[in-house]
Amino acid sequence: MKISIVDLEVSYCVGVPDEERAKPQRLLLTVEMESDFSAAARSDSIRDTIDYFAVSRRLLGFGDGRSWKLIEKLAADLCDMVLAEFRPKSVLIEVKKFPIPEARYVSVTMNKRGA
Repeated sequence: MKISIVDLEVSYCVGVPDEERAKPQRLLLTVEMESDFSAAARSDSIRDTIDYFAVSRRLLGFGDGRSWKLIEKLAADLCDMVLAEFRPKSVLIEVKKFPIPEARYVSVTMNKRGA
């Protein structure tokens, strides 16, 4: 099974030029976490699943006091955090950025498996 958080709006400092990283900018994150949620389906208990509200709160604050030049590095750091703290079997993260006025968005998608 999979839990998805789609297009969570966050503000992180990211960009190659220093002036682009000087202030947070709007990004959209999509996070897909795969795991065996059969225990949660039986028990109806939050203890047997991944608390997607807790994941979203962690993602919203993840950029506080940090910056990245590349969204590729940001996606990798986000994957590592989700795997370490929430322990899904795998996580897929898409980071959408809006630097090109003529394009809807630019995105990077990364998929990592847990240990």
